[in-house]
Amino acid sequence: MSREPAWLAEARDLAVGGRREAALARLAPRLEPLLHFTEAHALYLDLLLSEGRRAEAGRAFEAWTSRYGALAPSIEGLAFYARRLDRHEQSHALYARAVADQPQDARLWYNLAASQRTLGRLSAAAEACERALRLDPGMAPALLLRSELVRARPGASNVDALRKVLGSGPNDQLAMFAAYALGKELQDLGELDGALEAFALGARVRRRNLAYDVAEDELKMARIREVYPVAPGPEPGSAGMGSRHIFIIGLPRSGTTLTERILGGLPGVVSNGETNNLSTALLASAAPGPGDVFDRCARADSAEVGRRYDALASDGVDAARIIEKLPLNYLYVGAIAQALPGAAIVRVRRHPVDSCFAMFRTLFGEGYPFSYDFDDLARYYAAYSRLMDHWSRRHPGRMIDLDYEALVASPAEAAAGLADRCGLDWTDAALDLSRNTAPSLTASAAQVRGGIYGDSSGLWRRYGQRLDPLVRSLERQGVDL
Repeated sequence: MSREPAWLAEARDLAVGGRREAALARLAPRLEPLLHFTEAHALYLDLLLSEGRRAEAGRAFEAWTSRYGALAPSIEGLAFYARRLDRHEQSHALYARAVADQPQDARLWYNLAASQRTLGRLSAAAEACERALRLDPGMAPALLLRSELVRARPGASNVDALRKVLGSGPNDQLAMFAAYALGKELQDLGELDGALEAFALGARVRRRNLAYDVAEDELKMARIREVYPVAPGPEPGSAGMGSRHIFIIGLPRSGTTLTERILGGLPGVVSNGETNNLSTALLASAAPGPGDVFDRCARADSAEVGRRYDALASDGVDAARIIEKLPLNYLYVGAIAQALPGAAIVRVRRHPVDSCFAMFRTLFGEGYPFSYDFDDLARYYAAYSRLMDHWSRRHPGRMIDLDYEALVASPAEAAAGLADRCGLDWTDAALDLSRNTAPSLTASAAQVRGGIYGDSSGLWRRYGQRLDPLVRSLERQGVDL
């Protein structure tokens, strides 16, 4: 195995040490002689994106696609970064070329399926999953994606195959994906005892492979409340600063994606999806000197934060209003209110048990490590609720509350009211989600391609006493049910 070049290792060390500009300078002159897209190119793009220099990353990517795009060793890497740059059609085309070149590679078929799911091509994604699994029955992520794409029905499910996988003594990764897939399909079939057992198995496997302590998140949210006291100082800038922007916040699986798809279907509105633009702008503007990162961010020049965020969010966007739908921005309501006093902040709420159970039965990527254990979920939910109550006291009336249950029960009434409060012109056509062809990368990517339905609203009640342990955990944390 060839060793990594010394200059690349040095650039990695600089990046890990936080010296990103020095790492970029070390990489730049070394990239031109390379004959295909390499890990060095990937690191260069990663560094630019982490700095919020998206336009610059896009220009570099375009140059490298033009140079390397016809080379088989480069196609998969280019496809991955096309996805990171939100060039989803281009990413899909590159993955399609990759599977054409290497049709026996199960991993490439899975990547193609994921890109098709992002674009709403659900039937094609299901077929690509089947191709991946025929080539490699142990392609764990494809097991789950296949089940998420199609609603299981009697006589048309993968339940027996998934039980066979779980009964064969698989490794943790295979067991985890197979368990979540089985839980989803059994829930579709109404077999709720088996569904909860499968979800619990997947969650146990995931949790034991995480180094996570919910107490750390509790302390972080408590610290945020400390550095943004209830009585804020004067907010700089004009009241209209940031008026282009709409933030949709809330816990994952609370209805934020559905809300985004509806508002994003209105004239003159686009969504940037889930980005780190806000945290990037805040960290880049953090006050120098002593104090922890929470204190320095709270003391950041709010006008500078607003300018930086607006530049990042508006880059390449030609629309009157721009949606940012990163659930975790609930941590930054204080910063948003100060830096972008004209921005709309939509908080999507869902019944506590429904919200927690929706997270519990979802296998996330790297985020939301609190979602795999009932006690962790209850503690996190309680800390989140305390933070939301704090923001409401600090900025009364600043957040626009939307109840998920009301949205799915009376979508026209709830969504039209929300649009009005956001200053948007309403049209009933926005409720036809099939018209909104924008890519979706969230855990709800397959669901939001259909109509608005209330099947999952109040789902926890159908599980009845099976969810008593979750209910008791929430009650112990003082959560009002």
